[in-house]
Amino acid sequence: METLLTETCVPCQGYLPPISDVEMSELMPQIPDWDIVEENGEKHLQRSYQFSDFKSALNFTNRVGEEAETAGHHPVLVTEWGKVTVIWWTHAINGLHRNDFVMAAKTDEAFRTSS
Repeated sequence: METLLTETCVPCQGYLPPISDVEMSELMPQIPDWDIVEENGEKHLQRSYQFSDFKSALNFTNRVGEEAETAGHHPVLVTEWGKVTVIWWTHAINGLHRNDFVMAAKTDEAFRTSS
């Protein structure tokens, strides 16, 4: 089975359905520190990362931003002193797509390699 970390985002169009609950439950073990949250009826993936200072948090934010730009898939990034919250979902389908799980795994990898 291919891991999320080795996958790349695929173009997502608005006519595609959100990921199924079954597939979601199969993918969540690969990103165990993420939460599925619902906002305005849409499911999102959300995780907060802790840092020792603002500069480290900002550097991480920039790494995630670079990865997002490369993939053409962009999250909500909230950068605070010592903390970055990342939220992934697919705007075109108003919910979660496999791409969101791929990017969550890549975000975790960016954190592991920045600490």
